[in-house]
Amino acid sequence: MNKNAETDSNYLSKATSWKFIILIGVVSLFSDMTYEGARSITGPFLGILNASATVVGIVAGLGEFIGYALRLVSGYLTDRLGKYWGITFVGYALNLFAVPVLALAGNWQLAALLILMERMGKAIRTPARDAMLSHATSEVGRGWGFGFHEAMDQIGAMLGPLIVALVLYVKGGYRAGFAYLLIPAILAVLVITIAARLYPHPQHLEVTVPKLETKGLTHPYWLYVGAVGLIGAGYADFPLIAYHFGKAAIAPPNWIPIFYAVAMGVDAVAALILGRLFDRLGMPVIMAVSILSALFAPLVFLGGFNLVLMGMVFWGIGMGAQESIIKAALAEMVPRDRRATGYGIFNTGFGLFWFLGSALMGTLYDFSLWSLIIFSIASQLCSLPIFFRVSKEICFVHRQE
Repeated sequence: MNKNAETDSNYLSKATSWKFIILIGVVSLFSDMTYEGARSITGPFLGILNASATVVGIVAGLGEFIGYALRLVSGYLTDRLGKYWGITFVGYALNLFAVPVLALAGNWQLAALLILMERMGKAIRTPARDAMLSHATSEVGRGWGFGFHEAMDQIGAMLGPLIVALVLYVKGGYRAGFAYLLIPAILAVLVITIAARLYPHPQHLEVTVPKLETKGLTHPYWLYVGAVGLIGAGYADFPLIAYHFGKAAIAPPNWIPIFYAVAMGVDAVAALILGRLFDRLGMPVIMAVSILSALFAPLVFLGGFNLVLMGMVFWGIGMGAQESIIKAALAEMVPRDRRATGYGIFNTGFGLFWFLGSALMGTLYDFSLWSLIIFSIASQLCSLPIFFRVSKEICFVHRQE
């Protein structure tokens, strides 16, 4: 093959990969509009159905845990059966259509079941989707590809609550809000169908075999899962942060969702920038972000309005990294035929650490704000030597080749 022909082939490969990444990004945009829009009102909706605060807390916590734990099973089945699109479609259908059905829930028990079903659907489809993205991003830069996808994802996460707020303003009821979310849910499924028809074998988008290709999951992989788990354990969930904002009267109640919207916007921008940097510099970018994002805790829990706003910016940067470059780095440590399993184990471990850390920080909040802050910072910073070790082991393997 001459040089021009090779260049044309590379260009077509990248163009094809970008078309796939954009399609999946549009799916994520519409799906986030659906379930993030719903999550902005599920708490008060359960309240008007006479659910107690304890029930609301249990449903939210259990839903998040299920949303991560089931990814282990889903990832294994995806690799075992090779049914990327079938499993993805089932997951998205459950994830999305459980939302508008909430408009018909007559009691909190049924509403709680639908909320858990929505989280189950996300658990089912995420490993398969991430595995497909990992194949496509190999040709365009994993950091840039995953970063672009996360940016699309967060645009939907911002638009969904705004749509619900508009419906509530015009229609005045939570049920109407859930019902109107049927529109982005249908659009997401339509785009999934188109993507599946255009790219029936997304694994073929990965032309270059990862350098760490082995028969099993590598030692750097397990170290990496542990390091990211420490970040998850020390990362305060927004409900706890919002609880503090309300209790400490940091700002008027209507500012609390605005703080969240700011973080989501920062998340989207950070994912794009960090993705580019990761493709050029690698693991040091993840280590630098881990230091930066650890600063959010003292700012949001001890600061006034301006420092809290800055803290939410740091919190958003960390979230952007978790959904983009942290996933991108993982793809280089997992054999191609076990990619969904690798993401499933990773997500389950991350979810378990997140759940345990959130429970501990909730307890520490009642005991001492300083103890919460120290735990949050220490847990995240403890990941740094592990990331450094992972980086050295990967470099050693590359030198051996």
